[in-house]
Amino acid sequence: MATGRGWILRQHSLGFCRSSFPGGSPGPCPPPPSRVGAQPLGRSGDAMSSSALDSAFAKQHTDMTLQLSKIKERQIRNQHWKSAIKSKSEITFDSIPSEMLLKIFSYLDAQSLLCAGCVNKHFYHLSCDNSLWFKIYTSAFLPKRKKWRAESVEKATVPLSPLESQERELGYWKKEYILKNIAAVTADIIQLLKPINTYTGLPLKTKEAIKISGLRWVIILKDKNGKEHVMDQSDISLNETSVTVSWYNVKWPCLETLSTLQLCGVTPVLLNKGKVYLKNGPWRRSLISEYDLGNLTEKAEKIGYDALVQLYRFDQGLVVGLWKNNGISFIMASLHYHRLIERSTLGTSTAKHPEDQDKAILDDVDPEYGMHGYQLHIDLHSSGNTYMCSTFRHLFCRKDYIRNGYLRFTVISYKNSAQHLPLAGNIGLSWRVDAFEGSVQNCFIMDATLLDDSQKPFWCVSTPVNLILSDKPSVLYQYLGPSYLLKHVDSTGKIHMELVWMKETSEYYVVNLVFYLSTQKVNSWFGTNY
Repeated sequence: MATGRGWILRQHSLGFCRSSFPGGSPGPCPPPPSRVGAQPLGRSGDAMSSSALDSAFAKQHTDMTLQLSKIKERQIRNQHWKSAIKSKSEITFDSIPSEMLLKIFSYLDAQSLLCAGCVNKHFYHLSCDNSLWFKIYTSAFLPKRKKWRAESVEKATVPLSPLESQERELGYWKKEYILKNIAAVTADIIQLLKPINTYTGLPLKTKEAIKISGLRWVIILKDKNGKEHVMDQSDISLNETSVTVSWYNVKWPCLETLSTLQLCGVTPVLLNKGKVYLKNGPWRRSLISEYDLGNLTEKAEKIGYDALVQLYRFDQGLVVGLWKNNGISFIMASLHYHRLIERSTLGTSTAKHPEDQDKAILDDVDPEYGMHGYQLHIDLHSSGNTYMCSTFRHLFCRKDYIRNGYLRFTVISYKNSAQHLPLAGNIGLSWRVDAFEGSVQNCFIMDATLLDDSQKPFWCVSTPVNLILSDKPSVLYQYLGPSYLLKHVDSTGKIHMELVWMKETSEYYVVNLVFYLSTQKVNSWFGTNY
């Protein structure tokens, strides 16, 4: 019994030693003593066999301990050796010589070189090297130009040597290449915008110009700590005289922390017709408008609501949709086509593009100059649905209609039933986000383009509007139903529209449309003194 218990304890000890080896047992374990045919021993025999086994176990334990220490030392040496080899074999971009990086950069095109300059400061300075951009500049813009007059005359410019190109300040040829590339493509776009639509007085191919220029729109939300949240456009709708851009995101910043909103047009730094532009590529911004978001519900005008959202309108065609808990659900902007390309591309990230002060040719002969010959194109729509699209010509104002600093022009007379027009479809401003969509009833987008007698745009409006129930019902016998009013006011003028809801046909009828022009605007435009 004592021999059996001793053998079991030694087996437990050997098992502990085996577990300390990473690869398992160092060798076979001694088998247990056989019980078959064993002779009974006395006390002296039991003591002798026990001492012999103890001495053998001690010797074996010492050998295993030495072998384990050798294996651990070998593993430590292998780890140090591998780490030394790994540290010597690792190569980072910071350890690459500048000459080698310049050689790598020489195989990149202009757009890839601009992207490489956004990695870090070291890459930026290397990517501005004049030798790289001089090679790109000379390959894109040949140093020869031809002028065709009576005969073909070739005028050659003296090409610069690589040494002379390096004498320029850092980034000189990069700037020259970018400016010349922008000027070349901008000239093509301006040429594309020359044909004019006789009904609207706007360029015919504005949609094509937007696609060619790679133009898109972003909003920049700034919080009170100065942090910027840039949102790229989520949806876009190209209409006849305007473009409607929407932004919706599941992770809007908290409305209470926001201070301002900036609407910017963004275009690729390097324009290339027919090329697909990457969203994370080099782009430049042009500020279009800026809004103050502090106390939004008090500063903006609430124009409508449905079961999920409330709509608040700012000036210049911006609408902010809020959930019932005052969180932002979406933002929508309506941009008129008049000089949209210039406003979205020629400004800077901090300054708007200055508007050109157009003026009509002075006419001293006509005593009512600036009071007649107007043309109005009006378009009421929402999300591709057109409710009304009409052009009204030969609009005029009499001198006795000038009151309170405004000139009054009647487009649709309340008394002339032949001029009354219906609105087609169900009226509502459609909206959508990632998970929901809806429509706010009695709201839509109004585009108004007023041309002067020389067919130049005099007043352009694109803004969301709403219908307000009038206190006075319609008195026209052919239109028995509730009356609604539509009003718009800005620095140039006012628009007043009256509609009647026909329950029998389930549609609105426009029974009165009048617009007012500020005498200050008319006098500044025509040089008159009304």
